Amino acid sequence: MQNLTEFLSWLSGNILWGAPMLIALSLTGIVLTLGLRLATLRKIPYAFGLLMKGRKSAASGDIPPFSALMTAMSATVGTGNIAGVATAIAMGGPGALFWMWCIALIGMATKYSEAVLAVRFREQDDRGNFVGGPMYYIKNGMGKNWAWLGTLFALFGLLAGFGIGNTVQSNSVADALDATYDVPHGVTGAILAIIAGLVLLGGIKRIGQVASKLVPTMAILYVATGLVFILINLQQVPAAVSLIVDSAFNGHSAVGGFAGAGIMAAIRFGVARGVFSNEAGLGSAPIAHAAAQTNNPVQQGFIAMLGTFIDTLIICSITGLVIVMSGAWTSGASGAELTQQAFDILGYNYGAHVVALGLALFAFTTILGWSYYSERCAEYLFGTRVIMPFRLLWILAIPAGALLSLDFVWLLADVLNAMMAIPNLIALLVLCPLVFKLTKEYFDK
Repeated sequence: MQNLTEFLSWLSGNILWGAPMLIALSLTGIVLTLGLRLATLRKIPYAFGLLMKGRKSAASGDIPPFSALMTAMSATVGTGNIAGVATAIAMGGPGALFWMWCIALIGMATKYSEAVLAVRFREQDDRGNFVGGPMYYIKNGMGKNWAWLGTLFALFGLLAGFGIGNTVQSNSVADALDATYDVPHGVTGAILAIIAGLVLLGGIKRIGQVASKLVPTMAILYVATGLVFILINLQQVPAAVSLIVDSAFNGHSAVGGFAGAGIMAAIRFGVARGVFSNEAGLGSAPIAHAAAQTNNPVQQGFIAMLGTFIDTLIICSITGLVIVMSGAWTSGASGAELTQQAFDILGYNYGAHVVALGLALFAFTTILGWSYYSERCAEYLFGTRVIMPFRLLWILAIPAGALLSLDFVWLLADVLNAMMAIPNLIALLVLCPLVFKLTKEYFDK
């Protein structure tokens, strides 16, 4: 086991989440952004307009376009927004936040393209539900000779879900509630399993309904609380922004408990944690967008890209600004502990409650969203007969995650997440001419 752990750690740090993968993700985003003629940046207001109109729809699909985005965001907005941002800054310095912004801007084109292809190549299963995602646009878009690549994606997605989307999330909630409110891990696990079970057994329609209410509420509350803390200390904002930009291009020397980091560390940790947070390029979100009630892939693509915009450019920015403004990033702390310290400093000791409750809500919705992703991967591999056994197994894994030590599972989940991205990036680059064509035709009309 020790040898396996060391190998996975090397594989994750040097290859899968090292320079090769980060360059591949970045270059794919740049190619798509330029190929779309910056439409994903120019059309942000237009996308929000489509989102507001997408609360109801009579088009083909299972859930309204708005609900599809909220389902995708329920999986995306999670521990990465609280612990991931803090880890990036702790390891790469304040400049890491700048590179998170950069990867999000080009990641919007990636997320847009994923959703366009997901709707364009989706299918209906034998229960009449709409199914789609990388495995389907690989099979239907690239041809049957490439179907094996879609099968690999589905396998990685199925296994990764039980790690990053289930057990590590329940474990994070249990740790946060135990540290702040002395709630036993077992109690947290049992409650999470019961509530999640009530939602998940109802399928995508119930997940969409819950996500449509819970995700906007929790995001607004977290962002509003962070903004209040920032506004109270408004005079510190210009210096914090200046520090972020300067650190991005010059690195930052050691200070306090911060060991120092060069420019490459800022780029590496900013890009890696940014992708971990918004999931652009991993191929997970298009699985949810394939269920949208829409007859227009391009419109759903614009709605989908807002997930990256909201996740990183709004929610992660709030966390990052609070951490930099507070000065807590020099303490040597990392992860959720650093975020908690920062909110405590700016929020007059209310930070523990903000972070604990935010982490609990974010992680719970991640469990819901990823259950749908992994279920669709399982269905692709084994057919609809696997759906109910899968849901029961997923629910049982939640309390197990709350009780176990998950260092190895975290590592394995990181590896599997990156393995999901490889087939998806190949498909995006092969099929990007179709994305450009559909987009041009849409605006020509």
